[in-house]
Amino acid sequence: MLPHPVMSFRRLLCAVASHRPAPLRCGGRCPLHTAPATCSDRSAPVFTRALAFADRIALVDQHGHHTYKDLYYHSLRLSQEVCHLLKCTGRDLQEERVSFMCSNDVSYVVAQWASWMSGGIAVPLYRKHPQAELEYFIRDSRSSVVLAGQEYVELLRPLVRKLGVPLLPLPPTVYGAATEEPGEWEVWERNWRDRGAMIIYTSGTTGRPKGVLSTHHNIRAMVTGLVHKWAWSKDDVILHILPLHHVHGVVNKLLCPLWVGATCVMLPEFSAQLVWEKLLGCETPRVNVFMAVPTIYAKLMDYYDRHFTQPHVQDFVRAVCEEKIRLMVSGSAALPLPVLEKWQDITGHTLLERYGMTEIGMALSNPLTATRVPGSVGTPLPGVEVRIVSENPKKEGCPYVLHAEGNEKETQVTPGFKEKEGELLVRGPSVFREYWDKPEETKHAFTWDGWFKTGDTAVFKDGSYWIRGRTSVDIIKSGGYKVSALEVERMLLAHPSITGASWPRMLCPRSSCWWRRSHGTRWGRPTRGTSSGSSAQATRVPRGQAPVSRHLFKLEPYLRGNRAGADRGEVPGRDLLSPGLAFRWTSAPSPHRHTHTGAMRAPQCPPVSPRQQVSQQNSVKSLQRTQALPWGPRARQTAPYVYASHSLASTHIHAGSLRA
Repeated sequence: MLPHPVMSFRRLLCAVASHRPAPLRCGGRCPLHTAPATCSDRSAPVFTRALAFADRIALVDQHGHHTYKDLYYHSLRLSQEVCHLLKCTGRDLQEERVSFMCSNDVSYVVAQWASWMSGGIAVPLYRKHPQAELEYFIRDSRSSVVLAGQEYVELLRPLVRKLGVPLLPLPPTVYGAATEEPGEWEVWERNWRDRGAMIIYTSGTTGRPKGVLSTHHNIRAMVTGLVHKWAWSKDDVILHILPLHHVHGVVNKLLCPLWVGATCVMLPEFSAQLVWEKLLGCETPRVNVFMAVPTIYAKLMDYYDRHFTQPHVQDFVRAVCEEKIRLMVSGSAALPLPVLEKWQDITGHTLLERYGMTEIGMALSNPLTATRVPGSVGTPLPGVEVRIVSENPKKEGCPYVLHAEGNEKETQVTPGFKEKEGELLVRGPSVFREYWDKPEETKHAFTWDGWFKTGDTAVFKDGSYWIRGRTSVDIIKSGGYKVSALEVERMLLAHPSITGASWPRMLCPRSSCWWRRSHGTRWGRPTRGTSSGSSAQATRVPRGQAPVSRHLFKLEPYLRGNRAGADRGEVPGRDLLSPGLAFRWTSAPSPHRHTHTGAMRAPQCPPVSPRQQVSQQNSVKSLQRTQALPWGPRARQTAPYVYASHSLASTHIHAGSLRA
C-alpha cells in the first residue's frame, strides 16, 4: 500500500522507493497515426484537426483537464468576440495582428486559436517582459486588439490605454469545460498556405528585436517535420514548463502534441520539485516526453543531489525514467558535456540535441533511436536543406564557396573542404516569410539564390553537423586562429568545480587579442585557502585556445535564470577595460570574499585616439541597454560571485579567487 498523500514529496518518494513498485511498461509503441484533418487545405492550422480528437484530453493545467472539444469551442466563441469588437462583419481580420498575454495554461491555446480562427496573426506577449518592451511589441506589430488572461488585465490596461488599442479580457469560462456549442458561428474555409500566422520577436541581442512572421504553411512544416522525426503519436504526454513566446515552447512542446491528438501537461512556472513529481508520479496521464534548456537540466540535477541521496531512491528514479519516458530533448543553448553525462547517469537517457532558430523552426536533430553524438546537432529534418559556405575571395561569380550541402537523406562535401567550417545556410518550407515591416532586413537575411543566412558557424564531420557558435559573437580571431567560444566554454564546464562561464564584452580598443597561443592550461579543483594547481585532473585547453591574462578583476554577481543563457559579450559589468573570462563556482562562498559591488580597477590602458574613445563610449551605452540578466541588490545577495581573469597561462585556483 502506498504512503498517505499528505506526506512531503521527498518522504513520499523515499517510501515509494522502499516498496519498489514495478514501473509501468509502455509495451509496444503504437505506429504513428493521426485522425484526418477536418479541412482539406494541406496548410491548415492545428485547430482544424481538433474535432477529430474531440473527447481526448488535450491539456492538463492548474485549472483541470481540457478536451480538444473544449479548446475548439472556447476558441470559436472568443474569435466571435474579437470580430465583433473590431466590427469585422466578414469574419476575417485579413491578417490584422492580435496580441495576447496569457499564462501557461488553457487560456494561451484559446487565445492563439481564436486569433487564427478570426483570420488574424497571433503575437504572443511574455508577462515578464518590461513595460517598455511590451509597448514596443504592440506598437511595432500594429496590433488591432490585445487579449489578456484574467490575471494580466490590470497589468496591460494602462499600456493599451496609452497606445489606443482595445483590450479584451478572456472570459472566466475558458478555464472550465465548454458546456455548449457556440451557436451558428463557424470558421470559414480559407486558403491558409500564404496567410500570416504568428509573429515571434527575436531576443534582440544585436539590435532592437525583430518580428519574425511565419505563415501557416511554415508552422505546419515545422510541426510535421518534428512529428515525423521524433515519432509523435496520440499516446504521448509531454510536460510543458517553458515560456510561450519562443519557438521551443510554442511549436516543439505545444503545437506538436496538439497536432497528433496527444496530451500536454502544463505547469504555470518551472519548479524543480514539481517537475520531478510529474516525471516520477503515477497519476494519469503519465508523462513520457520531456524537453528543456540546459539550465533547467542543471537545476533538476541540483535538486536531485540535495534531495535524492539514498541509493535505493536513486535506483528508483533511474528505473522509472528508463521505463516510463521515451524521449528527453535539450535545446536553445549548447549542452555542456558534464550535464549530458550526469543526466544520463541519473535517468539512463542520452539527451537528444537539436538546432533551430525563430526564423526557421527546427532544422537539425540527432536521431531518435540511433546513437547520438554528444555536442553535435545531427542531420537535417524532413524537408530541410542546409549548406555550409564561406565568402568567395574572388569576388566574381557565386558570392560564396560551397563546403557541404545536405538534406534528410545525405550530405555531400565538396572535395578539398572536408571538415571546413563556414556559415550555415538553410532552405525549406519552415523558413519564415519576412521580418515584420522590415523589408531591408528581410532582403539581407537571404542569399541571392534564396537561402536563409543563419549567422552561425558550423562544420560537417563524422556524419553529423556541429554548431561552433554565432559568427559575430562566438567565433574569436586571435594569432591566426579562429577559436569557438562555445568549445572553450564546453571545456571549462567539463571541470567539476565550474558550473557557469560567460564572456564579458571587451571595451579596451588596444586589447584586441582574446587568446594567446600556448600549451594547454590545467585547471584544478578549487579548495578553500589552498592552491589546487597540482590537485584534481585538469581540463586541458588546446593550443591557441588558452585565455590571455595579466590581471584579475571581479565582476558583479552573475545570476543565470531559466533562459538558455546570456549572449557572449553581453554580460554587464563596470570598468571592463580588458577582455575577461567569468566563472561561477559550485563550491560554497568563501567568508573572505569581498561584498562590495564595484569592480576592482583594471590596469591603465595606453592613450587612445578620439575615434577609439567614441567606439568605447558606444560600447558602454550598449552595455547600459543590456537587459539580458537580472542585476540589482537582490541578485547581488543571492547570486554566487563571478570572477574574471584575462591571464590564465599559469593559474592557481582557490575557492574564493583566481590567482595568476
